[in-house]
Amino acid sequence: MTVVIVGGGPAGLSAAAELGRLGLRDIVVIEREREAGGIPRHAQHQGFGIRDQRRLLSGPAYAHRLRAAALEAGADLREETMVTSFRAGRLELSSAAGRSELAPEAVILAMGCRERPRSARLVPGSRPQGVMTTSTLQQLVYMKGARPGGRALIVGAEHVSYSAIATLAHGGARAVGMVTELGRHQSLAPFALGGRLRHRVPLWTRTAVRAIHGRPRVEAVELTDLDSGRVRRVACELVVFSADWIPDNELAVMAGLELDPGTRGPAVDAALRSSRPGVFGAGNMLHGAETADVAALSGRHAARSVARWLVHRAEPAPGIRVPIRLAEPLAWIAPNVIAPDAGDPLRERFVLRSREFVRRPHVSVVQDGRELWSGRLSSLVPGRSTGRLPHGWTAAVDPAGDPVEITARA
Repeated sequence: MTVVIVGGGPAGLSAAAELGRLGLRDIVVIEREREAGGIPRHAQHQGFGIRDQRRLLSGPAYAHRLRAAALEAGADLREETMVTSFRAGRLELSSAAGRSELAPEAVILAMGCRERPRSARLVPGSRPQGVMTTSTLQQLVYMKGARPGGRALIVGAEHVSYSAIATLAHGGARAVGMVTELGRHQSLAPFALGGRLRHRVPLWTRTAVRAIHGRPRVEAVELTDLDSGRVRRVACELVVFSADWIPDNELAVMAGLELDPGTRGPAVDAALRSSRPGVFGAGNMLHGAETADVAALSGRHAARSVARWLVHRAEPAPGIRVPIRLAEPLAWIAPNVIAPDAGDPLRERFVLRSREFVRRPHVSVVQDGRELWSGRLSSLVPGRSTGRLPHGWTAAVDPAGDPVEITARA
């Protein structure tokens, strides 16, 4: 067995297609859903494929295209199959056909990320029906044909939050409001304008969900104004929790991989190599969440690294992995480890995110008191990445030095 890819979304399928293009023929893709393709399968809107396919596609058309490319490359696509264990280089699988085991030479983890549900956000109250994430809503409406109806409150104000408005309308429901604890929305201005003018959905900023009430279905939500402390009730039958992404990292933890404290996914260098030889990461498994086409490009990047590793077994010397540490308000950076011979990062840049809005921040990259790079970036917005941090400074990193530190200030 040569390569096993865990996850059949845009990153995993693109990695399989690229490995096939590079001449590898022993490729297995493990996908737990009935059909590979990932989130785009149930995202009916246009806008997929711009960066990787060079064309504009709907979500289902994009997913179908990626799946077909992986199969054409000769990948063994095992759908409705779960990886139940990943230890000592061996993967245990479970499917309708029974249990099996694989011992690949290389593994690409590409399981993607998920939105934190209500339980993970510790929202109190009763436990009624009608509480879900955006992904669940899309699956119910677009794949199951459900029409939940009623009034809905959307928690979050990122790109996916605004897509939830259209999904609710398609399912016969109406969004009565959006809430965010931040001072303004984190999406693009046209999305926010469309939500306000076309769908007439108000945005309540600096507002937190205090409790959810109802039995058997949602009846109302308590909201707290974070500035005044005032509490009010909003009547609704649905609550949609959006964004607040976390990588699907259970297998990474099981395999004993080093995790990055910011992304909460595997810590990887520019070649997407993890702390364990032969194990790579790709796509939103490494951080949540970039667009599907960026995840697909990440899968291709990981595939090229895997192909090089299979030929040269190129790994940095033991211990030569210099982590990158961030100061507030920076949230995470990817890649987040500097290693010799890793090459250039995906799209020749680092991806950086912040917890706060910062206009034209001055960013400084320092190791052991030496400034490796400094300059100004475009505005930082929570929930959105700036991909304009250059990578040339990595050549000046001392492999034996302390972690690289990055700060950003207005």
